[in-house]
Amino acid sequence: MTYTIKDILRLEVAPALGCTEPAAVALGAAAAAALLPDRNIDAIELELDPNIYKNGLAVAIPGARGAAGIDLAAALGAFGGDSSRRLQALETVTPESLKLAETFVREGRVHIDVLRDRRSLFVKTRIRSGERTAESEISDLHDNIVSLSLDGRVLSNHPLLAAKAREKSDVREAEAWLAGRTLDQLVALLDGLDTDDLAFLKEGIDCNMKLAEYGLAFGPGLGVGLTLERLVREGLLKKDMITAAKILASAAADARMSGVELPAMSSSGSGNHGLTAILPVRAVRDYISDVDETRLLRAVGLSHVVTAYIKAHTGRLTAICGCSIAAGAGATAGIAYLMGGNVRHIAGAIKNVIGDLAGVICDGAKAGCALKLATAAGNAVQSALFSLHGLDIKGTDGIVAHSPEDTMKNLGELSTQGMIEADRTILDIMIRKRFDSL
Repeated sequence: MTYTIKDILRLEVAPALGCTEPAAVALGAAAAAALLPDRNIDAIELELDPNIYKNGLAVAIPGARGAAGIDLAAALGAFGGDSSRRLQALETVTPESLKLAETFVREGRVHIDVLRDRRSLFVKTRIRSGERTAESEISDLHDNIVSLSLDGRVLSNHPLLAAKAREKSDVREAEAWLAGRTLDQLVALLDGLDTDDLAFLKEGIDCNMKLAEYGLAFGPGLGVGLTLERLVREGLLKKDMITAAKILASAAADARMSGVELPAMSSSGSGNHGLTAILPVRAVRDYISDVDETRLLRAVGLSHVVTAYIKAHTGRLTAICGCSIAAGAGATAGIAYLMGGNVRHIAGAIKNVIGDLAGVICDGAKAGCALKLATAAGNAVQSALFSLHGLDIKGTDGIVAHSPEDTMKNLGELSTQGMIEADRTILDIMIRKRFDSL
């Protein structure tokens, strides 16, 4: 089967409220709770893959007044979530449901089991209410509910299952197809963009710009974006296109990681990937006088496609920071294209990003991700500029290969095979820290 860019955008780009890992946990709990006749809940039991646990541990939850925690995400989903809204399930949380969830967590009624040997995305939720038990299971994609059951009876015809099961199959097939393309073929996909696609890409820019504007107005989280902007005002930094990209991406991450109730347009299953894939490209546009909006939107489309291509090799959740490397490579491809670069320049920019940032680890979603997004955004611009001026890492260097395709495949091998023990070590450190703080 052949896929168009419309297919790729439909499968890989979507709005998400809050970090997608606690959002997935909340969705699973909301789906299970909806099977019960009421929400008089006695206990919630979770089984999670290590990366869902890692990414959901410390990031703030929308609607929770800055509070964090997987247990709270599950309780919020169970008491106030709406599973029909998928990764925006927590849009319906009220002050009353937040209070119920906080009390539930305080009483120790959420139990979490980390499945340390599970490599793929997995969330199983079991909710007990008197003698009744409801279960949901999410696998492979953050909102892919693959199983629902009530009192041991599998609900195979439930409406939450059918459509997503088809989409899961589509995503797998699309990623397998993408992984076999060349960079020339990825760039050629842009010719298939129609007016609806361009409108959707503009919606993504507007969505993520709102997060950046919030971050710059209020300085939530670490306030990385606002601090960078202040340093510019004080004359300690110059606002060139590199600094502008860092400011936009980090300000949006500040807002998102602090639980602001604004959706992000995600890319390849991650809101922070979406921020990195979109905002540096948007920032650079302000420094180029002869670029029209269509060229900008096509550049953002290429960024999403390259991000999806790399994630097809690395997997959805990894020990390396996908925001820095996968979405960073997407952004640099988009920037090189935006600035008039050809496929050779785009290839060099991608290799530059991977050669520079391949060692950045993922140690969970949290406020500090804003720093990594600032690094990725600045590096994406720098790598594109370097390539446009003839500087790109040679194929004899490290994991960088002679072709961009092989370089990205090598990155996937590093992620899926070389970083397994690193991922376990990161998780052990995070669990130890959590228990040391209790």
